[in-house]
Amino acid sequence: MDHDRLKPRSTISAGGGVMQVHPDVRELGRRWFEEVWNQRRDESIDELMSADSLGHLQNGEYRGPAGFRAMQATFLGALPDVHIEIEDILADGDRAAVRWRATGTHTGDTFGFEASKRGIDVRGTTWLIARDGKIAEGWDTWDMTGMLASLR
Repeated sequence: MDHDRLKPRSTISAGGGVMQVHPDVRELGRRWFEEVWNQRRDESIDELMSADSLGHLQNGEYRGPAGFRAMQATFLGALPDVHIEIEDILADGDRAAVRWRATGTHTGDTFGFEASKRGIDVRGTTWLIARDGKIAEGWDTWDMTGMLASLR
């Protein structure tokens, strides 16, 4: 894959100033969900996420690939068959909003309670900021509290 296309380039804004524009932040968002979540490609985490990245969740934050891996391990430990379908991606400059739908079955106990064997079907949005061709910051918005309540 040609990863040079994921590097920012300079353009002249309407106001005459120079701004950094990510040429394919949509592809970065698509690869994140497909490779990291659906294919479980651990090496893609370091390839797509900056070392000093910051992730914002409903219940806290994580920093860098190691922090993401810890959060992902908890999630996949509870929902090992989770699949995330991208429903839409909107991008502007170095930012992208990804609207997604996650489905899976609660068969593990890493959420802190016994597996319910119930399915999940939740929708959410992830907002990404890219810098130097990698995800620098992200916000996840979805009803995690409601999902957890439905599994208890």
